[in-house]
Amino acid sequence: MARKFLFILFLFPLVTFGQENFSTYFQKKSLRFDFLLGGNAKEVTVYSQQMKQEPHWAGSLENLTDTFNYGTYRFQVFDVEKGKLLYSKGFSTLFQEWQTTAEAKKTDKTFYQAVIFPFPKKKVRLSIEARQWEGNFKSIFEIEIDPENYFILKEVPQPYESVSIEKNGKPENHVDLVILAEGYTVDEMDKFVEDAKRVSGYLFEEEPFKSNRKKFNVTALVTPSVDSGTDIPGENVYKNTIFSSTFYTFDLDRYLTTSDMKSIYDAASGVPYDHLYILVNSERYGGGGFYNFLSVCTSDNQLTKEVFVHEFGHGFAGLGDEYYNSAVAYEDFYNMKIEPWEPNITTLVDFEKKWQSMIESSTPVPTPREAKFSGTVGAFEGGGYTAKGIYSPVMDCRMKSNNAKNFCPVCTDAIQRVIDFHCN
Repeated sequence: MARKFLFILFLFPLVTFGQENFSTYFQKKSLRFDFLLGGNAKEVTVYSQQMKQEPHWAGSLENLTDTFNYGTYRFQVFDVEKGKLLYSKGFSTLFQEWQTTAEAKKTDKTFYQAVIFPFPKKKVRLSIEARQWEGNFKSIFEIEIDPENYFILKEVPQPYESVSIEKNGKPENHVDLVILAEGYTVDEMDKFVEDAKRVSGYLFEEEPFKSNRKKFNVTALVTPSVDSGTDIPGENVYKNTIFSSTFYTFDLDRYLTTSDMKSIYDAASGVPYDHLYILVNSERYGGGGFYNFLSVCTSDNQLTKEVFVHEFGHGFAGLGDEYYNSAVAYEDFYNMKIEPWEPNITTLVDFEKKWQSMIESSTPVPTPREAKFSGTVGAFEGGGYTAKGIYSPVMDCRMKSNNAKNFCPVCTDAIQRVIDFHCN
């Protein structure tokens, strides 16, 4: 009984740090801190770029500090006067993936980033942290921000037309998904709106999104491009598009991303959002997804449904890839001596913190990839781009292949917890 009582006392400050503290420390608009994340395979540096005040805050007014410990990066916002942690959030980037490529061993690069948090009423200290190979976070940049600083830009966002696809309530109590048009010309905007309705409909056909549909707001943002389509460098195809998306990221023909985050943030700043999704006007197979950062997918491939939902699993819930036999550009992506932070893969180093409790006592761990264990939750070797040393929850899942019919129970549980965090 004593142990339970102490645990309740420990949780109490986290429960009560909510709306009262929001109104004390924050305004219902956002502060966007833009920076370059640069370096090579062994080094990382933050180069500050600008600060902007934006008119909306879509996040929870209650859950202000991260409870998941996901992401390869994290930022924390502290009250300068008392040193109190006010806000925190984990995230991932394209930069950390690039760091594991062969190119990063030979050259330096920078990638445009931003962290966004409620606009402070008092001076705050922003700390940006990088997850180390050993799994811990280390601060790589700190800055004190005075909300009265006249170098915080207060520009009026460009008023792109927005179309409401799902509207179920206030932004602070819902997941606010904004889909932006990429590679759609002015004359193709009707197609974009219909495409956005269709792909968001795909999301709500699958659990747990189907059961939680009323917890989502979905908006299509009409952002026209000069040209239709996207870059395909390996085939000498180049298009003038608003967000400069491209296939052949890291020289992988199916990997579709964009590094022009400044344009994306600027375009989205006129609407409230929790997650941004770039919908690319193309029939080609491909996409990408980054936790608490961005998801990208093409509109008209025969596997668009599967890819759209898969990439949202990455971007929204921090789910890891469970496949292990596809070509990737990464080298030594995971440290096999520690647990990966993603909730749906494990090295079995600290398995009790993952889904061990969801496995029946009669199921062996590790679990053989045999037909009799199809549909069973276990620990199947293979995942995280490697066939050995990393284990996934089931033999097939939306995070493993396009053949899976849905998310596995472990991924479903992880997604549900993120939905609840946004909406409570």
